[in-house]
Amino acid sequence: MSTLADHGRELIPRPDQTPDALRAALAIVAPGRLDEMQATKDAAFAKAVEWQSLSPVQSWVLLWARDIEIARCPDLSSRFDRAQSRLEHEDPAAAQEALQELSAVLDDAMKAVRG
Repeated sequence: MSTLADHGRELIPRPDQTPDALRAALAIVAPGRLDEMQATKDAAFAKAVEWQSLSPVQSWVLLWARDIEIARCPDLSSRFDRAQSRLEHEDPAAAQEALQELSAVLDDAMKAVRG
C-alpha cells in the first residue's frame, strides 16, 4: 500500500492497484459495496475473455481505485456526498454546480490514483 497523502487526512493508505489489494481496502472503507465490486469484476473478466483484451480489467481496476480513493479521503468523500445530494436540486443552477463539483471530485481522485 502506498503512503502518499494527496488529499489531507486519509482513513487508510492508498492500496496497490491489484484486485486483492483493492478488495481489502474496500472492505475497510466501504464494505457495503463488496458485492457490487465482485459483480463488476466478474463482468470485466467476462468482457476481457470475450474481447481477448485486458482493457476491461484495467478499466475495472482504475474505476475501483478511484472510488476507493474517494472513500478513503474524508475531504474527497464529503465533497462527493455534498455534490451528489444536490444533483436533483430544484434550482437548475445549483444542480449544474453540483454536477461540476462531482465531476471535479472524480477527476481529482482519478489523477491521484494514476499518479
